[in-house]
Amino acid sequence: MAAAFVGTIALGTGVGVWASDGGGGKPDASAPRSSAGRVSGADPAGADPGAAGTPSASPTPSRSYPLSQAPRTIPAVRSHAPARGPGWQPRHGERVVVSDAGLADEGRLIAGELGLTYAGQKGEDDVRAGDVRLALGGGGGNQESYTLTVRGGRVGISGPGEAGVFYGTRTLKQEVHGGGTAPEGVVRDQPAKPDRGFMLDIARKPFSETWIEDRIRELGDLKFNELGLHFSDDQAFRIESSTHPEIVSPDRLSKAQVKRIVDLAAGRHITVVPEIDSPGHLGAVIAAHPDLTLRNASGVPTKGAVDISKDASARIVDDLLNEYAVLFPGGRWHLGGDEYQALTVKDPQASYPQLAAAARQAHGSGGTVADLATDWLNDRYATVRAHDKTVRAWNDGFFRGTSVQPEQGLQVAYWTGKEIGARQPAEYLGAGRKVLNYNDEFLYYVLGQPQTFVYPTGQRIYEQWNPRVLRGTTAVPARYDAQILGGSFAVWCDIAGAQTESQVAAGIRMPLRATVQKLWDPGTPALSWPDFRKLADRLG
Repeated sequence: MAAAFVGTIALGTGVGVWASDGGGGKPDASAPRSSAGRVSGADPAGADPGAAGTPSASPTPSRSYPLSQAPRTIPAVRSHAPARGPGWQPRHGERVVVSDAGLADEGRLIAGELGLTYAGQKGEDDVRAGDVRLALGGGGGNQESYTLTVRGGRVGISGPGEAGVFYGTRTLKQEVHGGGTAPEGVVRDQPAKPDRGFMLDIARKPFSETWIEDRIRELGDLKFNELGLHFSDDQAFRIESSTHPEIVSPDRLSKAQVKRIVDLAAGRHITVVPEIDSPGHLGAVIAAHPDLTLRNASGVPTKGAVDISKDASARIVDDLLNEYAVLFPGGRWHLGGDEYQALTVKDPQASYPQLAAAARQAHGSGGTVADLATDWLNDRYATVRAHDKTVRAWNDGFFRGTSVQPEQGLQVAYWTGKEIGARQPAEYLGAGRKVLNYNDEFLYYVLGQPQTFVYPTGQRIYEQWNPRVLRGTTAVPARYDAQILGGSFAVWCDIAGAQTESQVAAGIRMPLRATVQKLWDPGTPALSWPDFRKLADRLG
């Protein structure tokens, strides 16, 4: 093989010029080299390609080739069985074919990215040199798992679900982009955590449709599968509404724009998770409906808080939840529930007598404002569950010592341990709840760095964080690992003008890569941080 491969292959927006880095390389009669990274199995002859339509063994790779090295990707593949052979390089005129019509979108995407021809659905007997074949089947029950086989001058990518096959194409794209050659052998890969997210606050700072779509492409290539959109807060309500147009801010996304965002995300197996935060953080709604404002015993309005003793408050929020459940068809929803100011005072019952009266009416003489807030959360849960969605809320929306308990199906988005009456994550886990990791110590990128926040670094996430580190820097016991569904890196725009869109994109670049590495494989990474950063620069 030539030592250097020069291509005119479009990868994202760039044109690649790459050098081989050990995936193929020149024939070498020397002793086999060990593979880099995590490797399971080293018998290329006996490796199961795991895919229908796996490339044939002809021409048989010569033993004069060194054993291939594991591909260098972000996140790192979890298993690679090395083999001897030249590997695979994309060449003009070669094909991407699919064995299943449902993989057409994945096939067209990778063909365009690698400068190949998408040839559509082809039978197993239609085989050509250089083919990339995508197929459904094989593997276990994890729909995000995949097998990628490079053998005999062809590539086979298979998995039990379309998402897994898509992730296999992301690995292939990175292999080619990072080194010019996809190394000979078999990759078997799957994520450790099912929820791998990025959350964006568009309420405080309006981000353009183009910027959001660029992030979706970036997230897809990194194997994230969630984009959270926090689009309602005290500052603004950022998406067009037909039920309550009076609450919508001038600088907002239209529903047509949101649909394009949702469709682009779906094509990359990313679920858009909307958040309409309540009963706090509703300032934009209250501005149009001042009669719903929560007022204390002295008549002073409480910032951002809606009066949950009023039926009209529930009606307007449910109107919005029902409206946007159609616009966001994915199966996940975020209710918010955090920082309700009525519960941050010393004596909520005395400070907010109307809430205390409503609580006693609902739950007897012992009813509290916290009971009433839990009722609110449960009622909003029921509204969203009617649309067949899995629902989460911030941990400080769950209260200790209430006569009313939050619905058991409500997942905990754990972000802080700073609230009044803060509880350790193990308290939620010990109660059997499923938890998502939004640890503000590592995963909160807060514009302007207000209060005690500092911009997180990729190095700190890479070296010190994993999904069990839910609060501060201490991991919860390993016995809770299965209840931790994953996590999310979050951008909050408290001081909206502190950074431009381009500055945010640059600032979160390495933290995103470090986060997904630890969500895909929580163990100690094979690469040092300097090497990981160099790899990220090479992959683009």
